[in-house]
Amino acid sequence: MNKYLRNIGINAHKAFKKKIDTKIKNKVLDKYAYLINKNKFKIINQNKKDVYFAKKKGLKENLIKRLNLDLKKIDQIIKSIKIISKLKDPINITLSKWRRPNGLKIKKVSIPLGIIGIIYESRPNVTSDVSSLCFKSGNCVILRGGSEAYFSNKILANLFRNALRANKIDANYIQFVDNKNRKLVDILLSKMEKYVDVIIPRGGKNLVKKVQKLSSIPTIGHLEGVCHTYVDREASLNLSIKIIRNAKLRNTSICGATETILIHEKIIKKFTNPILKKLVNENCIIFADKKIKRIFKGHSLIAREKNWSKEYLSAKVSVKSVKNVVDAVNHINKYGTMHTDAIITKNKKVANYFLKNVKSSIAMHNTSTQFADGGEFGFGGEVGISTNKLPPRGPVGLNQLISYKYEVYGSGQIRK
Repeated sequence: MNKYLRNIGINAHKAFKKKIDTKIKNKVLDKYAYLINKNKFKIINQNKKDVYFAKKKGLKENLIKRLNLDLKKIDQIIKSIKIISKLKDPINITLSKWRRPNGLKIKKVSIPLGIIGIIYESRPNVTSDVSSLCFKSGNCVILRGGSEAYFSNKILANLFRNALRANKIDANYIQFVDNKNRKLVDILLSKMEKYVDVIIPRGGKNLVKKVQKLSSIPTIGHLEGVCHTYVDREASLNLSIKIIRNAKLRNTSICGATETILIHEKIIKKFTNPILKKLVNENCIIFADKKIKRIFKGHSLIAREKNWSKEYLSAKVSVKSVKNVVDAVNHINKYGTMHTDAIITKNKKVANYFLKNVKSSIAMHNTSTQFADGGEFGFGGEVGISTNKLPPRGPVGLNQLISYKYEVYGSGQIRK
């Protein structure tokens, strides 16, 4: 098993030595989009196998929803690849340059990270997004998808390898670990530091915890998305109803879904029922603090301490009254996960306080937390959302999958 992964690592390093120019990168991505379009129904048939086995295994409904591919989702995958193809190549860009008094010229130049290992669950679109982003940014990628999406991931990875071969590029720029043995993940994390430069986990809390605990390789990722929307005293009621409905219910299974609503105590009598009735009418379960529960005329459950740090990933939401924006920020910084948090208010000064003081990697004003997504940020797609304090933070797209080096040009200078 060690040998199997080591060979993948060796193959990745051989592929990485060959630098590819932007025109060829874009030709590969365009070919990949073409091959996916050409093989839509083959992809759906492979995906049906995964969905069948997932249901047989008793996988949760929200995970099956993530796993399922249809023509609409495949069109979104193709669109994402085409956007990435059109984005500016982030490699070998002079980020800054200057001249020292002694005549030395110094340039800071962008370079790839190297070999990226991606460990992920459920979502087949991760295979295409990650492969496209890593390749365009000059990185090789080793894909280890979950067994529940095995057939979907395999065909999407193989189509990328076909696109590479069609353009006479080493297919091992993209490699899919097609052995389902779970021990391979442990080996990849703990014994592959010679071959892998960065590990990125995309999946549930247990997967990310395992990666952070076992990995001897630097990681980029987030544990949970406990996202908040705070409705300020000077918020528009209609705007609040619209935004919160979207932030919670548009797609409950994504990490950018709002899990806690905070409402300024001065407006709870006016705002609570219109906002929460909209959610309850769409079968959302409310966990409310005592003040909100007293005011809300619909059905709600009492919120316990554990609810404030809960990532539901389903049609459930915690609701709490707060004294003001300072109280809201303190609550978010205590219970949140530095993912995405939003404020709804007409007051620019209050909004600015919120945006500058929440510790989140993404802070929003008057919009839905569901925009926490690389595609929505114009990145073409994302490898994931990073809540690390060190960069990269937020959606990890093309321009976040790079490092840099300093190039120093002299004319015989020596240091005294």
